[in-house]
Amino acid sequence: MIYRSKAPLRIGLAGGGTDVSPYCDLYNGAILNATLSLYAYATIEVLDEPLIELHAWDQGERLVFDRADRLPIDGKLDLLKGVYNRIQQDYGVPVKGLRLSTYVDATAGSGLGTSSTLVVAIVGAFAEMLKLPLGEYDMAHYAYEIERKDLNLAGGRQDQYAATFGGVNFMEFYPNDKVIVNPLRIKREYLFELEHNLLLYFTATNRESAKIIEKQAGNVVNKDQGAIEAMHQLKVQAQMMKEALLMGKLNEIGEILDFGFQQKRLMAEGISNPRIEEIYDAAKKAGATGGKISGAGGGGFMIFYCPGTSKYNVMKSLEQFGGAEKKYEFVKLGLSTWTV
Repeated sequence: MIYRSKAPLRIGLAGGGTDVSPYCDLYNGAILNATLSLYAYATIEVLDEPLIELHAWDQGERLVFDRADRLPIDGKLDLLKGVYNRIQQDYGVPVKGLRLSTYVDATAGSGLGTSSTLVVAIVGAFAEMLKLPLGEYDMAHYAYEIERKDLNLAGGRQDQYAATFGGVNFMEFYPNDKVIVNPLRIKREYLFELEHNLLLYFTATNRESAKIIEKQAGNVVNKDQGAIEAMHQLKVQAQMMKEALLMGKLNEIGEILDFGFQQKRLMAEGISNPRIEEIYDAAKKAGATGGKISGAGGGGFMIFYCPGTSKYNVMKSLEQFGGAEKKYEFVKLGLSTWTV
């Protein structure tokens, strides 16, 4: 038997960073995000041999182990190993051996939630295989625990919930890992216009988000009032974005993004850099009314709101930086699993 899954990547539109502890534990957090037609995929094939084979096709990495209850966490395909270890611990994997294969449509460190989405996809494939009675909240929280607690990887909470639920969501984050996902009923024409005007641009650089997130968390612990106030303002931005999308005030989207960009730079060192600033300035000069860095910052993807037909001028102006536009559509479905 073959068990498959796919989960969508996401872009954060507002509130980014307020889902990270300890900020959301102390002050609560709020984020607005949307899932894209870019995915993380996972496939589990049952083997007759007592082997555990891991294959990350997009990374060109393959590891093979003798069947064991726990695989070594050593920096090589740890996301795949971490899910296997937790599933084996909690439920047991009742097969002689298996091959776990994965693929992600965007590179790691690109700011679209690739790592967390991949964990969700792998958990989904195992849930399909073992017929686990996990609801959407259960699935997202389980993936969060594996990545943040079992593997001790720094990051927030939004990605696991976006990948599991899908769609455009306003998410609230509270102490004790409490998350509330509010799906937004946005008119079809508003969503089409947002999709048309929102340029997704890859800066041709990746970054290690964990280091930036650790600095951000440290600023909260150390009571850096400038950084904390910036995070408060990003929660305000999430509310502003929610209202603009629901009420069709699309002409305000660029300014709301720009407001968030100004605040996010204040959260931690490394979120922005001279190259990002240069790209951002060029996009605005070419007609974009605002934009943001996707994910933790430092590189990866950026998004720009380009009203009218200004997107084409912006695309032309960004050619000098060696990056590329990434085509996408918004998608409603979150994690999907099936058996072959």
